[in-house]
Amino acid sequence: MFNQQLVKEATPAAPLNRTDLEKSLQPFGLSRMLPKAAYVEPEVLAWERAYIFSGWICLGRSSEVLEPGSMRTYSIGETSVLLVRDEAGTVRAFENACRHRGHELLPCGQSAQRRAIVCPYHAWTYDLDGGLRGAPGFQRNEEFDKTEFSLNAMPAVEWHGWVFVDPSRTAGYFQAHVGALEDVVARYDAALLRTAETHEYDVAANWKIIIENYQECYHCSMIHPELTKVSPPRSGENLDTRGDWVAGWMELREGAATMSLDGSSGGVMIARLDEHEQRTVMYAAVMPNLLISLHPDYVMTHLLTPLAPDLTRIQCSWAFPSAAFELPDFDPAYAVDFWDLTNRQDWAACESVQRGMRAPHHVPGPLAPDEDGVYQFVTKMARRYLGS
Repeated sequence: MFNQQLVKEATPAAPLNRTDLEKSLQPFGLSRMLPKAAYVEPEVLAWERAYIFSGWICLGRSSEVLEPGSMRTYSIGETSVLLVRDEAGTVRAFENACRHRGHELLPCGQSAQRRAIVCPYHAWTYDLDGGLRGAPGFQRNEEFDKTEFSLNAMPAVEWHGWVFVDPSRTAGYFQAHVGALEDVVARYDAALLRTAETHEYDVAANWKIIIENYQECYHCSMIHPELTKVSPPRSGENLDTRGDWVAGWMELREGAATMSLDGSSGGVMIARLDEHEQRTVMYAAVMPNLLISLHPDYVMTHLLTPLAPDLTRIQCSWAFPSAAFELPDFDPAYAVDFWDLTNRQDWAACESVQRGMRAPHHVPGPLAPDEDGVYQFVTKMARRYLGS
């Protein structure tokens, strides 16, 4: 259905000053943050949508299209993707445009359960694998070849309960995208977890500011008093990553079982975790838009959608082992309330950074010794901006 290229194509350089980007690639301790234009200029976001958010990107949880015939549409930049589970149980992704006149097959953000994909404009009908089944009025047209008008497909992968697609069809193997993160995530059995609650936030900050904030706890003592009670802000370490991701872990304080307001857990431990994983929280950012927080008893995810250079929509969800839902008094609020409070503290800080960057003479500064996770992200972005 598509011709995926297994080697990434060359990327043109972003509309950013090369000298400024090279400062971001200096050794840790000497480097600078990305240039201000990377966070405020519409031209940079347009480049990112064309060359970063067009490769492997997370759409959401695969449970959103759980049964054969389930379908849902997701926004990606200025267009949308139709995600479908076919009769064999395989997830497929298509451009959300009928091959007749381009009408959307399903309004963006909506779900449906159907035995076929039917365009609501002229009733062109497609099988769940994207092949054209019928086009009203063309039955007697011998020159009309239905095989020429299948839906435009793109690679789709289910990974630990999340669905990723490659709209460009040129991003290469998904395994290379996640690299060794597979080993980090595997024992959390995230595909088996059930989502209990989802919140949506509109944050007046660039998407990269949000990831940079996520990758350091240098700020925690200043703005997260609740977090520092259950997790030492200078604990843990960042991983040496290969692939399009960055990650690091932090410890739980003695007596704390998880990240909650009092450190107690209202759920159950994820079954296959080792001793280290039972006493830590792993924070992973899968570029460009998925943040995964792996706790001993739940997994929290953030999905980022840049709406403007200074506006990002964030969908945050909390998933728990099925056994937790069988507890007579289970209430996900112990995790949800803690992170909703912490999220809002982070969003306020990120929005302040965004406003501060608008200062006429602001020049991005250096990174502190505790910001090596930010350095990893910044250098990956700088290389992408330079086309390497």
